[in-house]
Amino acid sequence: MADERAEILALLSPLDPQMQHKKLQSMRVDTVGDWFLETEEFRSWYDRSESGGSGSAVLFCYGDSGIGKTFIR
Repeated sequence: MADERAEILALLSPLDPQMQHKKLQSMRVDTVGDWFLETEEFRSWYDRSESGGSGSAVLFCYGDSGIGKTFIR
């Protein structure tokens, strides 16, 4: 029964998010996104979030699939 269930689930959802993440992570280049993290605007926002007491600032990156959001560290 367990084998049948696993087979059915594999047919319904052939994507394996963990494997996909590992694949993308292995293709990542260390310096990608550094230019952004070093901008005055980002540093100012980051420093304010650190000293503001909340320590819970969130940076939300949105965009179409395949534009590189996963590669920003």
